Parts: sequence; structure tokens; C-alpha cells
Amino acid sequence: MDISIIVPLYNEEESLPKLFEWIERVMNENNFSYEVVFVNDGSTDSSWEVVENLRKRSSNVRGLKFRNNYGKSPALYCGFKAAKGDVVITMDADLQDSPDEIPELYSMIKNDGYDLVSGWKKKRYDSKLAKNLPSKIYNATARKVTGLKLHDMNCGLKAYRNDVVKNIEVYGEMHRYIPFLAKNAGFTKIGEKVVEHRKRQFGETKFGLNRFVNGYLDLITLWFLSKFGKKPMHFFGLFGSLVFVLGFLAVVVVGLNKLVAIIQHVKAPLVTDSPYFYLSMLAMIIGTQLFLAGFVAELVTRNSTERNNYQIEKEI
Repeated sequence: MDISIIVPLYNEEESLPKLFEWIERVMNENNFSYEVVFVNDGSTDSSWEVVENLRKRSSNVRGLKFRNNYGKSPALYCGFKAAKGDVVITMDADLQDSPDEIPELYSMIKNDGYDLVSGWKKKRYDSKLAKNLPSKIYNATARKVTGLKLHDMNCGLKAYRNDVVKNIEVYGEMHRYIPFLAKNAGFTKIGEKVVEHRKRQFGETKFGLNRFVNGYLDLITLWFLSKFGKKPMHFFGLFGSLVFVLGFLAVVVVGLNKLVAIIQHVKAPLVTDSPYFYLSMLAMIIGTQLFLAGFVAELVTRNSTERNNYQIEKEI
């Protein structure tokens, strides 16, 4: 199969028929063998019924229905697991991504040898204050932290070689950083393509200020995991040891000052009367806690977890 198209969706009943009709036309014009995997992320409207009707129309339609609203990352994770195509395309369900971009994205993967190609919505039709400005700030920060010179890392329209999506783990809200996840997994040929951005025709945007804040928190998490995820003791142990040593040396200095005063028969306050003594002890305690946190983190990393265990109600 040439292409798998993964479409995460939440309450997009009005846009789905038009989106599939558009995808179908592009696929037929280019003679691609394909599948469209709609992942219904706990929609409360009739989106799943629309997917079922599309399946009756075309055997190229597949669907996954979550029992709950887990988020875009879980939807992509399950879509990636289901994908069978040599090239995997992800796109949003709101008609803001153009399926006409698919042939060139496919060519960049198959003919130009890219592992991943990320879309760049150079000209946007979103609210400048609510979405465009935060997006520019976020992307500028992401470029600095990840080292990837992508203008729009969170663009939903992306293309991947199949083995890329089979070897990365997308969880939580890490869909924003899939290129970084791919880079950390050893897929370094990452490109970018300017793509068309269209105005939303139906429904309301799912973007909120909380996602902007969460994006930064996730970025810090990914940076830490990429540096110390498999060796947390190198981080916690190092800083814990440094803080402990500094606290211990401070205690020694306080003790020596008291000892010198005794030798010189100078009346000096008790060691416990000095605030530096308590600050030193606090530093030693914090240092010990950091060291133990690193040790516990090492134990945790050696045990697998079921982070991506999602309840799928139906599958077609």
C-alpha cells in the first residue's frame, strides 16, 4: 500500500464527508493505493456515524473509536499502530489542511529520501493574537531547544516513512514534538514543505491558552528525557552530590569558626545559634534527597509502564 492517512478527530461531523471526498479525488487522480484511518477521539456528536457511513461507501476507510476523549497524541499513537502504508500522512479533520499537498509530500519521502517532512503554514488565517503570535513564540523556543530548524513544528500535516511511526512513542501531548521524537530515535533526515492553510469552515477551534502553556512544559520534559531519560542519576546524582558537598563544607566552616573561638578563649555563640548552620544542614538534606530521587528514577526507568493503554470501543 502506498499511503496511510491518519485523521484524528473530535466533533467534526460536518467536515468529514467533504474531507474524505477531497482525499478520494486526490488519491484516484494519482493512482495511489491508500487507506484513511479516522481516529474518533471520544466525539460527542455523530462523527462516528459519519465514519461508519463512509466505510459503507469505500473499503479504503478504516476507523477507531475511543471510549473517552484522550487527546490528539493518543489518537496519533493508535493511528500509527494501525497504519499499513509505505508513507504515513497525518492531517487534521477540520479542512484546514489541504489533501492536494499529499502527492508532493509522498514524493519527498519516496524520491527525496526524507524520513519525515513537516508542513509549514507560512500564511495563516487564524487569530493573530490568540494563535499566530503564541505559535511564533512557541516555534522559536522549540527551534532553540530541539536544534531542528522547523518553522511550524506543530503543523498537523506531516509525512513519514512507515518505519518512523513504528519506532516512536507519542504519548501525553507530545504530538507537538514528533519531529524531535523522530530525531531522538535516529531519524535525522527531516525536511519541511510550505503548505496551504485554509480557514475553518465548521465548528470551533480546539486550541486554547492552556495548550500553549502545556506545550512549553512538554518541551522541557522532552529536553530532559532526551538528555537524561535513560540516565537520570547523571542529573539528580550530580546536582545532589554538589549541593550535599557545599552544605557539608559550610557546616565544617561553621564548626571550625566555633573551634577557633574556643582555642582563642573568645566567647562565641553556639553553633546552633548561627543561621548558616541551618542553611548548611538544609543543603545537605536537599542534596541527599536529590541523590535518592536519582536512584529511584533509575529504578523506574528499568520497569516498563503502560502509558499508551487506551480503551478502543469500536474498530472498522
